[in-house]
Amino acid sequence: MSVLRRTLALSGVLVLAAAGCGSNSLEGGGSTTSPSSGPSSAPSSAPASTDAELAAALPAKIKTAGKIVVGTDATYRPNEFLQGGKTVVGMDVDLFNAVARKFGVTVEWQPATFNTIITGVQGGKYDVGVSSFTINAERKKQVNMVSYFSAGTLWATAKGNPKGVKADQACGKTVSVQTGTTQQLDDLPIRQKKCKDAGQPPIKELPRDKQDQATADLVSGKSDAMLADSPVVLDAIKQTNGQLEQLGDIYDAAPYGYVIPKANTQFAQAVTKALQELNADGTYKSILQKWNNDSGAITDYAVNP
Repeated sequence: MSVLRRTLALSGVLVLAAAGCGSNSLEGGGSTTSPSSGPSSAPSSAPASTDAELAAALPAKIKTAGKIVVGTDATYRPNEFLQGGKTVVGMDVDLFNAVARKFGVTVEWQPATFNTIITGVQGGKYDVGVSSFTINAERKKQVNMVSYFSAGTLWATAKGNPKGVKADQACGKTVSVQTGTTQQLDDLPIRQKKCKDAGQPPIKELPRDKQDQATADLVSGKSDAMLADSPVVLDAIKQTNGQLEQLGDIYDAAPYGYVIPKANTQFAQAVTKALQELNADGTYKSILQKWNNDSGAITDYAVNP
């Protein structure tokens, strides 16, 4: 499935970063990005009261610490990104902070390289991974995933599409994409095969470790187009003040999921209950609306859907 998955100043314009959360990669080993000094999190947009039943479902480690340590690739505006160089903010941040308050604990957000987060959760470095992870079969084999949002893939070009790019006919065009995302691992290979079968030149892929770099390539003209998760592309268009435009429609919609260790299934189930409560009291939708992501709202929160 070629689904999913951040801010960078470029010529005075705020460019968005997209941390390829739709990545299928589970690799990364010990290669991690050190958290910025004193990473902090912004409060969510609405209050949430502690639920005693949920608090009882917390793993012992989290109960003792009084906090949930979360690994996130904070380069994926508007879902998770750094503000002021050290504070992790975004839709995912607001929403999971609200989830944590239902459990009566706080969240410690630790910026990390996207491809290292799942292994970090498996190894105990992080209690949870929250980084716009698309739920797929490969990931569900490794960890529990709790669905909380739905997003798809979207293409973008420079305003007016001067290179005449067509998503279904991008052969010979230069396309920027974040490394490790489903866009790179699943979507583009299918398109490359079509180019080859048709006797057309291949798509010139311009892979970048961070989505903000891929976006900057498009703004500067190094690439002819880019593709990423729909919330990220839509925010990039907004943040670049008309320098970019949407190409085609959103496709391959799929749910994002919180990454939780396999051993903590009870906790994962409790997270779905917290999301249900946040939906019932209006907190869930108000947070999504704050970040202009309400079109991705879901109500069928589940473990490993």
